[in-house]
Amino acid sequence: MSSPCPAAPRIAVLLPCRNEAVAIGGVVAAFRAALPGAEIHVYDNNSTDGTLQAARAAGAQLGEEPLQGKGHVLRRMFSDIEADLYLMADGDGTYDAADAPAMVALALEKRLDMVTAVRVGQDQAAYRPGHAWGNRLLTGLVGSIFGRRQADMLSGYRLLSRRFVKSFPALSGGFEIETELTVHALELRMPVGEIRSAYGARPAGSASKLRTFRDGARILATILALLQRERPLPFFGALAALFLLTATALFAPVLATYLQSGLVPRLPTFLASVCCLQLSFLALAVGLILDTVTRGRQEARRIAYLALAGPGCHRAATPLPPAGARMAETGDGLPG
Repeated sequence: MSSPCPAAPRIAVLLPCRNEAVAIGGVVAAFRAALPGAEIHVYDNNSTDGTLQAARAAGAQLGEEPLQGKGHVLRRMFSDIEADLYLMADGDGTYDAADAPAMVALALEKRLDMVTAVRVGQDQAAYRPGHAWGNRLLTGLVGSIFGRRQADMLSGYRLLSRRFVKSFPALSGGFEIETELTVHALELRMPVGEIRSAYGARPAGSASKLRTFRDGARILATILALLQRERPLPFFGALAALFLLTATALFAPVLATYLQSGLVPRLPTFLASVCCLQLSFLALAVGLILDTVTRGRQEARRIAYLALAGPGCHRAATPLPPAGARMAETGDGLPG
């Protein structure tokens, strides 16, 4: 008989920070008021302004990650912290902590593995038009490749289940971690949801770490890398088609000359077309092979994901004994 689920999940609030001494105390207080029973963890990422001291004074549980970048900090937090639900936010005070209970309630009611807070800018300074446009562009690009189930792919305010966190590889090092989180959920076809949440301005004296063009380029590179890793057949199939078109364009005039004169005076062009044709076949073969490998990886990730209890049932199932031991119990090696 399976064990009954505990009435209340363990909730951990994760606040990765770098130089957020001005805001972090208020952020910790806001989440403590919104989720009184939650553990609030602040992990510092090489701050020089007293962020750790401010978080300690606010009563948060502290940690540090020396590798620079939000992705590195979240990877460490996911590894160190044990909970049933993980609420990600930033330490700059831009996310509304009052929406946290609604995110938890939605996850438990519908047994969702990820709930994303879709940002609604309260003023132009908080959510600049250029950033909003870039977010829509990148979200649309990911949606066209992996599925249109997220309206704000780059939101840093998310509620994640334990089985999401413990099956997530967290390979990214910087702000592109949100892209990786989104694709992980879409690729494993996890149940996900969204709520709309106010996105405010930073407090006076606090500076953003976001660099629009640099971080945008890194996110775009991450999307391309995820396309190659998670969709190898379309990726290498497109390369194969490009090489095939190039080979055809190079070979067409050579063929026309040959049909007219019986000669091949443009031998280098002919050889280049043959090389492009070979590269086309090679790219297609690589895509087919990697597609099989990717399918195996996806199955392994899905099995790891299913090995943990989902939201709404927080106690892990009792592990089964090894297959050999179960067969030995029957005496004859057959199911008893």
